[in-house]
Amino acid sequence: MILVVAATAEELAGAGGTATLACGVGPVEAAARTAAALEQERPAGLLHVGIAGGRTFSEPEVVIGSEAVYCDADDPRWIELRLPADPQLLARVRRALPEARVEPIGTSARVGGSSGCEVEAMEGYAVLRAAAIYGVPAVEVRVLANAVGEPDRSRWRFDEAKAELQRVVPLVLRELVRA
Repeated sequence: MILVVAATAEELAGAGGTATLACGVGPVEAAARTAAALEQERPAGLLHVGIAGGRTFSEPEVVIGSEAVYCDADDPRWIELRLPADPQLLARVRRALPEARVEPIGTSARVGGSSGCEVEAMEGYAVLRAAAIYGVPAVEVRVLANAVGEPDRSRWRFDEAKAELQRVVPLVLRELVRA
């Protein structure tokens, strides 16, 4: 079984009949709800999906996370700040989405709070960390919806990004289930 995790139910629309979890917005909710779900049942893999911001943004675009980077903590003595995507899942997602960008995705509890990453979201590191604790292979797929720090929310393209996410999630699931 593959578990598809996203912050909101809207972002899970493309998952069809696959097991899903709406983990909530932000790293705290995402970590707590994902860990609670994994305590109950351990899937063969976890696909974390959602929308994100990009430092350079012109239109919605799919990004596969090579790793999740936790940007809210700056002391590596007490927390591992980088979590790589599972290499096998990453390879399968790349087969399903060959034209997608592959790069690190920063996680921050606040918009514009990431550093060192071109892509920023709020839950990725938390979800992948919960998966790592429970020994579940995980990978993150995002669709860019806005420029990081863009103050004019009317310029954020949520509907288009969610539609693109709904288009690509079935392609990824087909590849993950096939293998």
